[in-house]
Amino acid sequence: MIEAQGEAQTTQAQASTTGRTVIGRVTSNKMNQTIVVSVERKVKHPLYGKYMTRYSKMYAHDADNACQVGDVVLIKQSRPISKTKHWVLVEVLEAAEREKN
Repeated sequence: MIEAQGEAQTTQAQASTTGRTVIGRVTSNKMNQTIVVSVERKVKHPLYGKYMTRYSKMYAHDADNACQVGDVVLIKQSRPISKTKHWVLVEVLEAAEREKN
């Protein structure tokens, strides 16, 4: 019985660690419990060989409304939360500098 509980906890821990994680910058936090994260990737041009920068815009769930525009965040893929929201905020890696008035 105790061994079965230990195995169940292990499988839950493994299930929570599966899924794609990406690092990006918050571009908008105007929605309630939702942030827009811009993820940058480098792609090599098929003909000329030059590396180009491509951006993906991802909607992530921010339950505490903790993020501000400019923060660097780690987000993880999850089940669909809404029509466009399929990512969850894991942690804020670097807070953006705030202007002091």
